[in-house]
Amino acid sequence: MQRWTRTQLRLFAALLLWGLSASVLAITPEALFEQVSGQARDLAESPYEEPKFSGELPQQLAELSYDQYRQIRYRKDRAIWRNQGLFQVELFHPGFLYKKPVAIHLVEGEEIKELPFDSSRFSYDDQVASLADQDLGKLGYTGFRLHYPLNQADTADEFAVFLGASYFRLVGRGNSYGMSARGLAINTGLPQGEEFPSFKEFWLVRPQPDADHMTIIALLDSPSLSGAYRFDITPGQSTEIVTEARLFARKDVQKLGIAPLTSMFLHGEMGRHQQDDYRPRVHDSSGLLMATSTGEWTWRVLDNPETLQITSLQDTSPKGFGLVQRPRAFDAYLDMEGRYEKRPSQWVEMQGDWGEGRVELVEIPSDSEANDNITAYWVPKTPLLAGESRTYRYRTYTFASAPENDSLAKVVRSRQGLAGNGHHDTPPDSNIRQFIVDFRGKDLDGLDPSQPVKAALTTSSGKISHAVVTALPDGKTWRASFRLEPESGSPADMRLTLNLRGRPLSETWNAIWNDNEL
Repeated sequence: MQRWTRTQLRLFAALLLWGLSASVLAITPEALFEQVSGQARDLAESPYEEPKFSGELPQQLAELSYDQYRQIRYRKDRAIWRNQGLFQVELFHPGFLYKKPVAIHLVEGEEIKELPFDSSRFSYDDQVASLADQDLGKLGYTGFRLHYPLNQADTADEFAVFLGASYFRLVGRGNSYGMSARGLAINTGLPQGEEFPSFKEFWLVRPQPDADHMTIIALLDSPSLSGAYRFDITPGQSTEIVTEARLFARKDVQKLGIAPLTSMFLHGEMGRHQQDDYRPRVHDSSGLLMATSTGEWTWRVLDNPETLQITSLQDTSPKGFGLVQRPRAFDAYLDMEGRYEKRPSQWVEMQGDWGEGRVELVEIPSDSEANDNITAYWVPKTPLLAGESRTYRYRTYTFASAPENDSLAKVVRSRQGLAGNGHHDTPPDSNIRQFIVDFRGKDLDGLDPSQPVKAALTTSSGKISHAVVTALPDGKTWRASFRLEPESGSPADMRLTLNLRGRPLSETWNAIWNDNEL
């Protein structure tokens, strides 16, 4: 006799209420999302329970190193939906950092079936070969990855991974993995510590054999709230997910971070110190880009600060924000292993009215490129209180150096150094910094050097001088240069835009300089 899950029973009851037969109808993503939303609402009304495996996680799995975990490999011939359409699914084994179970269901026509853990889906090689002889049947999976003929018609390439808390990663055509997205961020950067919600259950809706997109429904839970997520995923040159998130608060949430993006920045072109590294740049993202409700595009240069740095960009219903990887050439990184020029950028496009709030950027000091030390997300002005619910809809997608509808010249280079060129008898003042910001593209293309391009330049502290705008010899790039005399102990929040007769030609360059980090 078939055992029914709670979600199946909810669906069956709903269909009976509609006067329909559950045995002859396919389960639609819409109906399933409604039922998982009800499950999330019920969860928020009960005490939080930490997800655990039904059996104890063997010590050997719990103590696996990164390299050992990689020796557990999913068998390609056991891929779900293999040779049955364009999409395939592979599963992740517990161990290493991944010690929370995730229930995974397949939605196929009129049937929902949970995938029980099956160790025969995996090969255990080298240092973990002994696991093949252990009874692991009481364990569960910890995530999954999706495959699709993204680059070549006869190869199912991996293009999305859901693994660990509420993290997921996307790549478009020709990309390699870099930054991550998350379902939700809670209390990031606050003294009491961050809370990490987790996806505890997934429903993978099987697409038609020739479909170019698929739907995933997810149940999220944490001590503060629960939520239901619908992801409509389309892989391609730009891989995109249209997301609907319904959140139900179990208790008051001090800081709610919507559509979080997480990345790594070790050092780059505006570094304060000479790096002991042959590579000129090491980062998954070089800047935060925000399209405001007024049409301004703000480019915030990323930093690896000496101390925790949190920046807020206030707005009402902005058009979008994202973490961006510039430049896109190998010569800018010189890393044959990391191939940072192939790391994707990712954009979040709000849908509907998100109201007042801020895009918050958190930059955490880091001495390793293995650490994700950058995160950005939307924080609504109105806090989410216990018993309340909210729905957010947005589209997120991968891209190269510029998202859709970016119609202004871009920042292509930012540099800083000691002011003065060494041609004077008096040594330059070490406190005064020289900045250069180079712009290229859009309305700057073909602009004659005689045109009166000006810099609109401001700083929150310190003194600006020697501001000059010049067309560079390549005939396509314009440089804004200036000097900053910082105010001791006060960070300088600088903003710079190129204008022609009062009309903006470029995105707004934004950077923060702390004189105590020299």
